[in-house]
Amino acid sequence: MRAGWYERNGPAREVLRLGEMPAVEPGPGEVRVRLHASGINPSDVKGRAGLTRKIAFPRVIPQSDGAGVIEAVGAGVPAARLGQKVWTFNAQWQRPFGTAAETVTLPASTAPPLPAGLDYAAGACLGIPVMTAHRCLFADGPVDGLNVLVTGGAGVVGHYAVQLAKWGGAKTVIATVSSEAKAQAAREAGADHVINYRSEDVGERALALTAGAGVDRIVDVDFGANLAASQQAIRNGGAIGLYASTGVPEPALPVYPFMFKNVTVRFVLVYNMSDAAKAQAVADIDKWASGGRARFLIARHFALERLVEAHEFVEAGDRKIGHVVLDIP
Repeated sequence: MRAGWYERNGPAREVLRLGEMPAVEPGPGEVRVRLHASGINPSDVKGRAGLTRKIAFPRVIPQSDGAGVIEAVGAGVPAARLGQKVWTFNAQWQRPFGTAAETVTLPASTAPPLPAGLDYAAGACLGIPVMTAHRCLFADGPVDGLNVLVTGGAGVVGHYAVQLAKWGGAKTVIATVSSEAKAQAAREAGADHVINYRSEDVGERALALTAGAGVDRIVDVDFGANLAASQQAIRNGGAIGLYASTGVPEPALPVYPFMFKNVTVRFVLVYNMSDAAKAQAVADIDKWASGGRARFLIARHFALERLVEAHEFVEAGDRKIGHVVLDIP
C-alpha cells in the first residue's frame, strides 16, 4: 500500500516520507479499511512534531480519522461487514499505523458504519472533532432547554458543538469568534448569537444574551485564557467541558468562585474516554449526521502525495476555517 510515515519527531518537511509498505492483516476483532479520505487534526501534527508526545514506535503512519470501505475482517468479526462503508476514529491511538495511507487496520469498534447520506470526506471529519464536541456537551446530561456557550465557534470542534447543541434542543447557543468570517461560519452552523472576543467582553455579553441567567454549559477551546469570562458567564450548577488550554496551559483555578456556583469542570480527551462514552457518541453522531442537517466545512483537500503540505497547512492555524482532508485514490 501507499503510505506516509515518519520515523522520528520533527518538522513535516524534514521527517515525513511517502512510499510503499505491506498492508496489515487484521487480527482478532479487527478490520482492514480501504481508505478514501483521511482527516488531519491539530493533535496529529503536534504528535508528529513531538509537541504533545514522543514517537513510540519505529515507524508511525499519522492520523486517526478517516473513511472508506471494509475490505478484510479478522477472527470474530462478522463477514457481513465486508464491503461496508465506515468512518474511523482512534486509528493511531497507541498504535503505530493511522489513516495517512491507502489502508488502515484497527479494532472493528473504531470503524462504525458511515451515516446515511455522508460522503467519505465528511466521514473523515467525524472522529476527533465531533466526538470531542459531543463529550463536552453531553457528558453532564442533556442540553434540551439549556443555554450553551461555545468558545471558538468556528473551529473544527466548536463548529460541531454549535450544531450538536442545536440538535440536542439547546434554548440558546452563543459562540465566540475572532473575525466576521468566523462569525458567519458559526451562524451558519446554528449559533443564535456570536461574540467577537477581540472587541467584546465575553462574560458580560453572555449574561446579557441570557437575560442575566448565565449559561448552563461551556464548550471550551482555551480554558486558561477564558477563565475570567467563564467564571462570570457560568450559572449555578453549570458545567465546563474543556478540550484544550493552549494560551495558558497551567492556569490558576478560581476555586471558590466556581465552588460557590457548584460548577463542574470536565477535562475531555476522546482517545481514552470510556467505552460507554465512545459508544454513546457514535450512536448520537449517527442520528445527527443521518438527519440531513449536518454541515461540514472543509478548508482544503490534498492528495496523499501532498501530505507534507497538508500538515503544514494545518499548522498554519488561522489561515483556515474548517477541516483539512487527504483524498486517497
